[in-house]
Amino acid sequence: MTVFIYPNLEKLHSEECTKEVIEILKSLGVTVLMTPDTNNVFGGKAEEASTINKAVSQCDIVITIGGDGTILKIASLAAKHKKKLLGINCGRLGFMASLERSELGYLKNLCTGDYEVEDRMMLDVMIKSKGKEIIKTVLNDVVITHDFKESLNDFTVLADGVVVSHLRADGVIFSTPTGASAYALSAGGPLIEPSMDCIEFTHICPHSLSARAMIFDPNKTIEVRTKAFGQVSLRADGGKAISITSDDSICIKKSPLSLSVIDIHGDNYFKSISTKLMNNAKEVYEEADDK
Repeated sequence: MTVFIYPNLEKLHSEECTKEVIEILKSLGVTVLMTPDTNNVFGGKAEEASTINKAVSQCDIVITIGGDGTILKIASLAAKHKKKLLGINCGRLGFMASLERSELGYLKNLCTGDYEVEDRMMLDVMIKSKGKEIIKTVLNDVVITHDFKESLNDFTVLADGVVVSHLRADGVIFSTPTGASAYALSAGGPLIEPSMDCIEFTHICPHSLSARAMIFDPNKTIEVRTKAFGQVSLRADGGKAISITSDDSICIKKSPLSLSVIDIHGDNYFKSISTKLMNNAKEVYEEADDK
């Protein structure tokens, strides 16, 4: 078995965690792949692939070490090559990660096959602007917002050509069930079990008493129009902002790609809700009380 390790070395303790992961996997007889720059950091202990794309194409499993953002950066590539992904958390929350650093002993399960795999739905967003076409594939969400120095914007959302929302807001979010626990949750959207297929639509600070989150059938084609007062931008999975104008066409629909996420514990999603989302809020309040 070959594993590609994709760490975010800017995260606290990620370098130490990566060293441990390398040692454990090699002791299990697993071939470890890294890109040259990363391999140099760890004294050339791994086999090398010249690019991230080649590493993903050559491996059986991708292991990310960092936070949820690290998973998002490589999710579409892992999905494209149909590779399973395991997240190890070295970030603050790591909601999508299956393992914490204290649980690295479970890595042996990769060799025995003692784990579950969930196929996570993804979205494709297509932006047509001035004769050019940009397509992005996301695991979490598509977020369209205005520059907060500017006034509220008018957003119109259509599902299969039928208008379902038209109002002023700071922005709109379209998320997968996986992304429902991210920005959409903070904007008032519901939690959705990630094994489901659907498209969630949530407004960001709508200027309306009637605006509510909506859930669409996964086979709907969603179109977004905006008046684009001032600067409006679109971000796919938190990536680089893409400027949007009133003349641009934005289309969102279910991607043919899906990401296979390894869950070593089983029911990792519900455990994460209890131990990370709920306890995370409790810890914040406890820290505030101590000050």
